[in-house]
Amino acid sequence: MKKFDVAIIGGGPGGYVTAIRLKQYGINAVVFEKERLGGVCLNWGCIPTKSLVKVAELYHEMEIAEDFGISVGNVALDYEKVWERKNNIVEQLVGGIEFIFEKRAIPCIKEKVTKIEKNNDFTIYTESEKYTATYVILATGSKPKELPFMKFDGDKILSSRDILSMKELPKSLAIIGGGVIGCEFATIYKQMGVDVQIIEFLPNLISTEDAEISKKLASKLKRNKIKLHMKKAVESYRVEDGKIVLKLSKGKEVMAEKVLVSVGRVPVCDIEFVGFEPETERGMMQIDDKMQTNVENLFAIGDITGKLMLAHTASKQGLIVADILNNKINNTSIPIQKLDYKKIPACIFTNPEVASVGYNEEDAKEKFGEILVGKFPFSANGNAMGKGDTYGLVKVIASGKNHKILGIHIIGLQATELIAQAAAMIGLNAGIDDVKNIIFAHPTLSETVMEAIEDVENLAVHKL
Repeated sequence: MKKFDVAIIGGGPGGYVTAIRLKQYGINAVVFEKERLGGVCLNWGCIPTKSLVKVAELYHEMEIAEDFGISVGNVALDYEKVWERKNNIVEQLVGGIEFIFEKRAIPCIKEKVTKIEKNNDFTIYTESEKYTATYVILATGSKPKELPFMKFDGDKILSSRDILSMKELPKSLAIIGGGVIGCEFATIYKQMGVDVQIIEFLPNLISTEDAEISKKLASKLKRNKIKLHMKKAVESYRVEDGKIVLKLSKGKEVMAEKVLVSVGRVPVCDIEFVGFEPETERGMMQIDDKMQTNVENLFAIGDITGKLMLAHTASKQGLIVADILNNKINNTSIPIQKLDYKKIPACIFTNPEVASVGYNEEDAKEKFGEILVGKFPFSANGNAMGKGDTYGLVKVIASGKNHKILGIHIIGLQATELIAQAAAMIGLNAGIDDVKNIIFAHPTLSETVMEAIEDVENLAVHKL
């Protein structure tokens, strides 16, 4: 029976990153991953969808190339090649992680963990073997949530994983759920020529975002001829002439060739625990500021904790646990960061892109009372004009008492890249005066962030 210092259950962006860092610290760790390293993010989520985002953007740009004085003739989309390119990118990245594991001699057990038993140490059981470890990190992730009356079939009724396996584009797609995943796939496939509809139970798309930003996204999607059915629930469905007919609340019906169900994700941890019982709430592992569960030497990171279901959240949680274990095992004294989830940026790869960090306007008012708001439109930015994409704005929320920046929200061109500087500002607890010491290069999109911050004090030069 092999003995390790640390056993990591799950090889996603939380698990594999933690394993590499532990190896860098000279700690004997093992990863259990029944599929491939990289988890949902690299294999069936973030990375493959971003390859489709680029294709959708390029195809759309070629269709409107004449607006820029470029004649390209007839533009055709070969989705089979698009699908192959996506798979090649995934294979390259996942293969790269596997290569790092091999070269760093990090063991990865490609079996499902069925049971974990605790005496003094933990005993980890797979289908064919057992192992022991002093510490265990649960990083088992999440899976798409199903509707009780509408189970995934991999053909007509699709999960976010199923839709990435399609080798042909459908003529029409209905998306149940107007959250991040639903809106991303809606814009991807609409730009590829698919007739797309979104059905959302709530009054706003991506309800976790600032309400003003959400409304601007909805306006743009409608302008791009994506049909939105807001404040509607799917009550039942039937198959008719090879298509799915969704019956919505208030008697409306929607028909589509395929249906993507994207109503959220649920934590996954189908492991039998013997001799201990981790505390959970609605399936989510309860952890403290150090990712420690209620069980000694048992940690949990990533989607299973339900904090923020983002790959970079899982990675950061894991790196903090690695520092904690380095202090315990190697008697080091690394300062342990307290993770503030409000300072973690969120990126949404719709068209237009959406990104945010910190408090939205409503939450900031509720928590801090007096606030100040600054805005700056992309339509007043020279670089955006040159690129031919001026939709959107940057919105900054600051404290009315000390002008500390509380939140930055962006909808528009390259929002997912611009949010990095916003995250740095909020991560460093910057105030408006601190940003005045930063010089933003011209002509860049980043000037929209600068002028939105200046607008908090009504000092934006290029805004009336």
